[in-house]
Amino acid sequence: MLSAIYEQNYHISMKKIIFKKISSDLIQFFMLSMISISTIIWVLQAVNYLDFVIEDGHGFLVYLKYTLLSFPKILSKIFPFTMFFATIYILLKYENKNELVIFWNFGISKIKFINFFIKFSIIFLIFNLILNAIIVPTAQEKARSFIRSSDLDFFESILKPKKFIDVVKNLTIYFDEKTNNGELKNIFLKDNSKKNEFQVTFAKVGKFEFRDNIKILTLYNGKTITGKNGTLSEFEFSKTDFNIARFGSNTISVPKTQENSTIDLIKCVLTLESVKHIKKDYKKSYIFNNCKVENLENVYKELYRRLILPFYNPLLVMMSLLIILKSKDDSAFNSYKFKIFIFGFLFIIFLEASLKFISSNLVDNFLVFALPFILFFTMYIYFISKLIFKKL
Repeated sequence: MLSAIYEQNYHISMKKIIFKKISSDLIQFFMLSMISISTIIWVLQAVNYLDFVIEDGHGFLVYLKYTLLSFPKILSKIFPFTMFFATIYILLKYENKNELVIFWNFGISKIKFINFFIKFSIIFLIFNLILNAIIVPTAQEKARSFIRSSDLDFFESILKPKKFIDVVKNLTIYFDEKTNNGELKNIFLKDNSKKNEFQVTFAKVGKFEFRDNIKILTLYNGKTITGKNGTLSEFEFSKTDFNIARFGSNTISVPKTQENSTIDLIKCVLTLESVKHIKKDYKKSYIFNNCKVENLENVYKELYRRLILPFYNPLLVMMSLLIILKSKDDSAFNSYKFKIFIFGFLFIIFLEASLKFISSNLVDNFLVFALPFILFFTMYIYFISKLIFKKL
């Protein structure tokens, strides 16, 4: 009697150790893959973000902050692939070392093995939800705030002679040459910052100066022409100041839909659904700038990306578990595992493409929202039919 109890406790403790070892290996490889792949993508993307310095006149500090805050979005993009890849890699590793056979012989049934992975995938699901719904939009909004508050501290260095520069919103600058002491020769400026009015300024010399931490372009020996309501006026000057700091970058500074919090997006949907059949002003904003009836489809897509796509994670884990339905001793095993990997890869592409199925109609979106749950239960029933009814 005591020996039976001891043996039972021994088997229970060994099963716990086995599952703990699998969990540890999976998490370690998943984290290693996530960091490696995302770092490579981040470095490549950071090179493209140099446009903020080269073309838009923002400083390196703004550039560095912006690129660092893009890292969470990269993590969210590669999350499904990394999770699928890590799971199938660990399973193949155990299969090739005959460790899965040991599990089966030790009394761990395949259906219990699958149930363990499904429960474990909930951890991935929760982490992915937090990443998509909270961390990514917060980081994107913070990154955009750096752009909005940037004072174009790198602007002077992007000015090139004999080239029209329009990186500053509503301002065009042209000059013939730049001397060693920083003077701009034969400078031309066109200011379109005021509605129904423009101002053109010509000067023989221009030079940037800082006064009270404000960048000023001091102009010498020139003339300003102002056009307003169809009339022209002009005046000549020997010296005048042109305030560059009052102009902003051409970089889009209005928050995009994806930069709003998930709570605001949900409030936006509820508001728009209640007014879209009553009011016909489709361009009116409600909760935030892009919360408009004409933008309702994009709001649904963003919510789908944040709150629904993570629920495909357990399904992707189950796809990788298809590998346990065949032994490596089977002659068709190599082609079988290749088919699973291709199928999983194509399914991940489908996840991104599924955004195309989202519309501005809530009823039409219900089926798309329910799809991960339908597919999950379909896959689970398939495993039961294979493992229980056919005794695999």
